[in-house]
Amino acid sequence: MKRWALIVSISLHALFLIVVYIFQAAIFPFMRLDGLVPLLLPVATAGVALYEGRYVGGIMGLFAGILCDISFNAPAGTFTVLLTLMGLGIGILSETVFLPGFVTYLLTSAGALMICAFVQMMPFMIMPINPVPMIMLLTTAGWQTLYSMILAVPIWFFVRALGKRAEKQSQTRRKPEERRAR
Repeated sequence: MKRWALIVSISLHALFLIVVYIFQAAIFPFMRLDGLVPLLLPVATAGVALYEGRYVGGIMGLFAGILCDISFNAPAGTFTVLLTLMGLGIGILSETVFLPGFVTYLLTSAGALMICAFVQMMPFMIMPINPVPMIMLLTTAGWQTLYSMILAVPIWFFVRALGKRAEKQSQTRRKPEERRAR
């Protein structure tokens, strides 16, 4: 992918993540379901990494992690590091093992949400005074993951469209170069 195409791709994905962040931080807190709010930025990061690879996935993971750290009451940098590593990891797996598709997207999104839920549960599991029962934490994490997965389906359409757009750009750029080489 050429440098300008990478910049355009990252810019479009960053705009997409900002829109997802607005939904996550400004709209969905008012649509609580039994006290649960969906977590959408890890889903978007997993999708971008699956369709774009490790570079764009890592950069978007970094950006989404910063947005998560801004909106959540978590230790500084937790989600920044976590989502950056997720973007890189899923991106590497998409370039080597995974085939980008709906089922793979759902599985990677569910995995990302479960890891994020575990990270969110850690402070409550290690509290020295009055720790929260593990079954309560796991139940909450499971319901939040399920609620987020329902909203992952509409996100997939946007992630796939942005991924195909970037793929078409790189293919149309290769064709003139291939003609010159022949």
